[in-house]
Amino acid sequence: MRSLRAVKVFALTLMVVLILGTVGVNAQRIPREETLYIAGQQWGPPTNFNPFGKGAIAWPVANNSLYVYETLYAFNLITGEMDPVLAEKYEWIDNDMVMRLTLHEGTRWQDGEPLTAEDVEYTLKLGKKYPLNFAPWWNYVLDVRAVDDRTIDIIIDPEKPHRTLVMQDLGNIYILPKHIWEPIEAAEGTIQDNPNLEPVGSGPYKLYNYNPQQITIIRDDNYWGAPYFGTPAPKYIAHPIFKSNDAGNLAFERGQIDMSQQFVPEVWKMWEDKGLPVGTWFKEEPYYMPASTPSIYLNIHRPGLDNPLVRRAIAYSIDYAKIAETAMSRYSEPARSSLIIPYGVPEQRYFNEENVKKYGWEYNPQKAIDILENELGCTKGSDGIYVLPDGTRLGPWKAECPYGWTDWMTSLEVVAASAREVGIDIRTEYPDAPVWTEHHQSGDFDIIMYTPAGGQGPALPWSRFREVMDDRDVPPIGQTAYRNFNRYSHPRVPELLDRAAYTTDEAELKAIYEELDRIYMEDVPLIVLEYRPWEFYEFNETYWKGFPTADNPTAPPQHHRAGVQILYVIEPAK
Repeated sequence: MRSLRAVKVFALTLMVVLILGTVGVNAQRIPREETLYIAGQQWGPPTNFNPFGKGAIAWPVANNSLYVYETLYAFNLITGEMDPVLAEKYEWIDNDMVMRLTLHEGTRWQDGEPLTAEDVEYTLKLGKKYPLNFAPWWNYVLDVRAVDDRTIDIIIDPEKPHRTLVMQDLGNIYILPKHIWEPIEAAEGTIQDNPNLEPVGSGPYKLYNYNPQQITIIRDDNYWGAPYFGTPAPKYIAHPIFKSNDAGNLAFERGQIDMSQQFVPEVWKMWEDKGLPVGTWFKEEPYYMPASTPSIYLNIHRPGLDNPLVRRAIAYSIDYAKIAETAMSRYSEPARSSLIIPYGVPEQRYFNEENVKKYGWEYNPQKAIDILENELGCTKGSDGIYVLPDGTRLGPWKAECPYGWTDWMTSLEVVAASAREVGIDIRTEYPDAPVWTEHHQSGDFDIIMYTPAGGQGPALPWSRFREVMDDRDVPPIGQTAYRNFNRYSHPRVPELLDRAAYTTDEAELKAIYEELDRIYMEDVPLIVLEYRPWEFYEFNETYWKGFPTADNPTAPPQHHRAGVQILYVIEPAK
């Protein structure tokens, strides 16, 4: 009888063959030697290429991939700086209350129309009109004005002069062509509902074709940025749509994927044991740059989970070291009870060890049981699950993340098993990514995994505290929210965040973050599970070579934002 492992390998191989069948068909039209195949950006059939659309936005538009649409600036993970894209430069004028931006000469849209300051003003002002993900940017900006075709003034609110956040968000906001979107807005009354199936951007690639198995983009050889940035090496970039990490990783190992943002368990074995031309940013552990905090949001409005002591008991029950070893495959240290990453990134200077020891938690199942029995007065039912004095059973609560995100799935299995060991009933559920997106944005969940402020930027850790704890501009449960998915609220948080945004005193800033962290640890609206790289970055040099590494840092190890520079430094391997 065929072994279970053999059956699994056969099934994965069949899955890859079926998925890459489209690649084989397309190979006649997109030569392999001219095509960069990537993975890890798209997990379901593409239905929406609207940069500000609702629900699941498809690659290459999602997540600030600067292929089709572009931003004014792009955060560079190596330098920590904002690199110019559409903008050539900026300066502060009028007592540092006005940011004056100057566009590069020759910026234009892919349909040949010029890209001007009017497009920038139009796009930025959409955040005042609609509940877009950058609407909070307008908490710190009074106005945006096109001075002439190439100059834009951004007038800062003198009462909220958060210049760093204003600059950071200029690296997150895609600029749209006014001549296309203004008629759509007039006809539909919004810009969010149009699926934008024929996107026109300003970037170096255009949408070529797409179907449920693959999305392909083609180089725009009339790209405005060629005089400044050069010409990307791949003529085509193709993204096969896999059903799971396992299928994508198998294709990557075989050289059918050139660059991946998927989680690869024990990636070092590909070159140490198998001798494959595979690499990551670092040659040795931790292999990737730590940068983000995948976490579980607890629905503080569900019976039982609305009690902070119950949430604290869950936090004490979780085996963080096991998550780091199994789910994160040694790519992370065990998570601490803080919203501040304690190592490897600039924000670590705000981490307070004594604060965490006094107010936080760690893996301690007995402490979880003590909270349940002695502080909450719970009694254990015949099924081994605790019940609150008012009769509320602690579960079953669903903990969910998208199907196929194997590292997150493993993390949630550890969470569920750890909780059950102390008498809390948590069960895992893995919907498709679009369903998961709808659940966390609408607030329709018990426990859901997500990465708050899911990258690095000049405004951290401020932006992570805001995403988790600030309820301003967050719509009620049932409506679409882009942060604070469990609608947590605390009266001190807005004032503390505002003070942190405006102060230039480093000692004061440290004290503010310590207080925010104490509030977080006391109320436990969210539990950090991992320190994940901003993006997993691995490459296979079978068809393309010259990928940047820590030893050859020609571009940052990013798939988004300034990571577009990778396309300009790689070259065909044959």
